[in-house]
Amino acid sequence: MNPWNERFQGDEYVFGTDPNVFIADMHKKLSLTGDALAIAEGEGRNAVFLAREGMNVTVWDYAESGLSKAHRLAEASGVEIRTELVDLHDAQWKQDQWDEVICVFGHFPKELRTRTLAGVKAAVKPGGYFLTEVYSPYQIPYRSGGPQDQQFLYAPGDFLETFADWRIVHFFMGEVVRQEGQGHQGLSHVIQFAGQKPPTTV
Repeated sequence: MNPWNERFQGDEYVFGTDPNVFIADMHKKLSLTGDALAIAEGEGRNAVFLAREGMNVTVWDYAESGLSKAHRLAEASGVEIRTELVDLHDAQWKQDQWDEVICVFGHFPKELRTRTLAGVKAAVKPGGYFLTEVYSPYQIPYRSGGPQDQQFLYAPGDFLETFADWRIVHFFMGEVVRQEGQGHQGLSHVIQFAGQKPPTTV
């Protein structure tokens, strides 16, 4: 059993049932519509929010227990989501598929992180958006959540270099307070990114 599948086994939602504050605020600010993909989404709190906002939402995660809880949360919220058991090592990224991709505190080793961000870049439709909040290299001393291994934490260049040819709508690195279930509690050091893929030119 992978550790996340085990962690999500209980009835309690580890990171709560409310969406990440940055994702919720930015999504509404941009008035996004269409097809959304939530990667490394765990128990579904952000995906359910997007569905409540009218998006057609697909969830990727490699913890079956998390996907089951995502379905339960969606049902309790009166919305539908599609879930797929996906290990990002094996993810098949289709070109220009999604109007919005989100990743909330999805942390991976450097090689997989680079591959995943390249996949996101390809899979967002022209004119579509990628929204993410993750922990920065300065998070470890805060002890408020996230990996305690530096290789799993994001650097600004992961976004500013990978998406250099996109329109960067929002970029921030610094302190925020997060109260997300038992998993994320208190002052944290994060990176936030919102970028738009250039529209197709005729």
